[in-house]
Amino acid sequence: MKVAKLVGDRFKERPADCEIDSHALMLRGGYMRYVANGIYSLYTPLRRITRKIEQIIREEMDAIDGQEVLFPVVLPASLREESGRYTSVGSELLCFKDRNSNPLVFGMAHEEAAVQLVREYGQSYAKYPFMVYQIQTKFRDEARPRGGLIRAREFMMKDAYSFHTSQEDLEQYYYRCLRAYERIFARAGIPEVMSVASDSGMMGGNISHEFILQTDVGEDSIAVCSHCDYRANMEAAESVVRNETSEASEKIALVHTPDTHTIEDLSAFLNMPKEKSCKAVVYQKNSTDEYVVLFIRGDLDANETKLKNYLGEDIRPADITEECGLNAGFIGPYNLKGDFIVLFDKSLKGTNNLSCGGNIPDHHYTGLQLERDCGMIEYHDFAKIKDGGICPKCGKHTIAILQGIEVGNILQLGAKYSQAMNMQYLDKEGSSQYPVIGCYGIGIGRLAAAVCEARHDAYGPIWPMSIAPWQVHICCIRSDNPEAKKSADELYEKLQSLNIEVIYDDRSVSTGVMFSDADLLGVPVRVIVSPRNMKENCLEITTRDKKISMKVSLDKAVEAITSLVSELMNEACSAK
Repeated sequence: MKVAKLVGDRFKERPADCEIDSHALMLRGGYMRYVANGIYSLYTPLRRITRKIEQIIREEMDAIDGQEVLFPVVLPASLREESGRYTSVGSELLCFKDRNSNPLVFGMAHEEAAVQLVREYGQSYAKYPFMVYQIQTKFRDEARPRGGLIRAREFMMKDAYSFHTSQEDLEQYYYRCLRAYERIFARAGIPEVMSVASDSGMMGGNISHEFILQTDVGEDSIAVCSHCDYRANMEAAESVVRNETSEASEKIALVHTPDTHTIEDLSAFLNMPKEKSCKAVVYQKNSTDEYVVLFIRGDLDANETKLKNYLGEDIRPADITEECGLNAGFIGPYNLKGDFIVLFDKSLKGTNNLSCGGNIPDHHYTGLQLERDCGMIEYHDFAKIKDGGICPKCGKHTIAILQGIEVGNILQLGAKYSQAMNMQYLDKEGSSQYPVIGCYGIGIGRLAAAVCEARHDAYGPIWPMSIAPWQVHICCIRSDNPEAKKSADELYEKLQSLNIEVIYDDRSVSTGVMFSDADLLGVPVRVIVSPRNMKENCLEITTRDKKISMKVSLDKAVEAITSLVSELMNEACSAK
């Protein structure tokens, strides 16, 4: 490929609407073009990168007995109705009708399609276990797409589904896949990706992991213990607190507290720490508008994912009206009257002498002891783990909250979909059983963007050899110089004959423009051919990460370049 013929422009200015570096660099470098909100076309450099990522994934999936298949992009709504996910997913699912008014959906996940594909095949225990995977376009109607390919609406994804006759067999395969994922991310150039326990979300299932690249621009928050190996997504991390009970329990008393609508106001007014308060967080069920009042220790925040999972349905922040019976800013569990779902976080268990809302304007109670004043209470974990909090595994105050990008996830779905879609097999005794299923996903474009986010400098991406769009970038300085042009042309032809992937810049542009474009393309090995080097009968070889820079005589150039390419590729392969 010659740069002069490469479709797509490169430019200096950072687009004003780009929040993160990878998004800006991929637009500046001619990797992709904006089409619509969260939708992009890919130019040749990025398509070459994603194809290499796909090949790495295929090799690792095939190595754990995966079989590549291809599901339809558009699916009949009836498949989603079988699983119960046609109406439960919400507005992220793109629904439409064909000319015959048949309801269809654009695939955002393919669990139903996978079950439908193998439902008849898997009728005997002898067929198990097996895994099928695909690399396919998906569409998810994200409310707030951002970061280019980090959170897009249309995206390419690898999703895989394994089928098993026992939970034990699923767990064994699950961890084989987890190790394969670690190899995939290492081979793609980001071995620092960590696996963290996560919430299964709309997919269902009990055990799941996300693979997170730590970066300050990431949308995912993860809790990491600096003392042990505990790692979990904030949505799934257990909140552990230790309460100190005062020796003497006060009597509950109603106190006039004007203009104290927040915990901060109340804490200042009463001169009490927030830990000694019981605050109310109010939601409404989306399905019925029923009010859900959650009481939690005043210094903690509610984890809406935990609350949704407990209730089994979606919720939203409540619209507290005068007619609903709640007094915003003054809601408490003592003498609370009304037909509400009332829940208590375990951070309140065993506490005494708390302040709480008085359920009338401008009043709070002090001296609250829940078990004494409110009767029998059932506590659950509804709180977010916090920075500096207690590790659920080792019990030390060593939790740090970090940001990251999710580049993959794996889930143990159990028999949720096989039962819903009536997929059964006959076991050895001739009895009908439901297979258990595992689900394994990687976003291809997001992974490319994540590598760019992790491997770049101020001038452009620094692509690992394993996924770089090309292996070698030849820069012919002063292509109007016959000697330099002849040497560069010959080198280009020779390297191509050796199956080295080369991009060649022989344009009549300034050195600054040529090097700026080369930085944006991020090719690992750069070869500089110039009149000055010709006088010394040599050329320059550098690496994009600036770790290697050397001059090599013309007669040894091909050998030196191929050796360096091989060395860098071996480093990438050794990540396996």
